[in-house]
Amino acid sequence: MSIKLQNAIPATLYGIPNCGTVKKARDWLAQHDIAVEFHDFKKQGLDAETATNWLQQREWSELLNRKGLTWRGLTDEQKQEVNDDISALTLMIEKTSVIKRPVLEQDGQLLHVGFDATAYANIFNVKV
Repeated sequence: MSIKLQNAIPATLYGIPNCGTVKKARDWLAQHDIAVEFHDFKKQGLDAETATNWLQQREWSELLNRKGLTWRGLTDEQKQEVNDDISALTLMIEKTSVIKRPVLEQDGQLLHVGFDATAYANIFNVKV
């Protein structure tokens, strides 16, 4: 699910610079001369207010990357404990690498989770 960008307010791309999917998104944005602010989870972390806002807009299961190394590194008990917004919020703040990346947001509104060139073209009104 993606939402159209509102022109006046800059978008923010949340992620980790060395993540392959984040690199693809950043390359796509650069190729289309689209400037966004980049929020590096490793350097800047994630505050509870932002994560809570995301969880109000998307299911926690859509925001967690359960195929990544961070998730796979959790014990079975830790994985089973993540079963609602509150437990997902705690995990997202403690281990930002577990968040599906990138997260594209504008003025508190989630535009897209993950990267898909067609969805980005639609969001940024780019003809492909």
